[in-house]
Amino acid sequence: MPQPQTYDVVLLVEEPLTTVDARQVRGLHEAVEDPVRYHVILPVEDAAARVEAAMGSLAASEVLASPTVMVSDVNLEEVQQEILERARDDLSACVNRLVDEGANAVGTIVNVDPIDAVAAKAKEVNAAEVIIMTRPHVVAELFKMDWSSRARRKLGVPVLHLLEHENFDEQAGGGEGSTGM
Repeated sequence: MPQPQTYDVVLLVEEPLTTVDARQVRGLHEAVEDPVRYHVILPVEDAAARVEAAMGSLAASEVLASPTVMVSDVNLEEVQQEILERARDDLSACVNRLVDEGANAVGTIVNVDPIDAVAAKAKEVNAAEVIIMTRPHVVAELFKMDWSSRARRKLGVPVLHLLEHENFDEQAGGGEGSTGM
């Protein structure tokens, strides 16, 4: 007897999923007859970019007499290791929350452009769909520079944009949870 085909879903998350997030994602596929497998992708920051952003914030607030921080005092390797450890913990939490909801889920952290990572994973697993879960990004969405808009331009599969930490009823569009598929 042939094995059932797997319905692969690539799930790009900006933050760790809550139990409600995992339940909602899982609920989207309850009626799918084939086994569903979620491929969670969590982007990880670059330590140098984080330090640069922090320094930019400090420079912008010099008017408020911020304390001086020396860049040479920052150990980028140590900061990067801390970022990777947190990303691994966050990814593990995401996968575990999906598994707790009865899902088959695997995950990876990436340090490349998130949309490139989604496109590569979608191609690799022949994904049936992509779900992107983010915090609301009003300005990015307005100019179509958000992950969902970029993914729609790049991928040939449906892309669903959900807002993290909000149930369907709380999301824009009266519970539809998408920003236009």
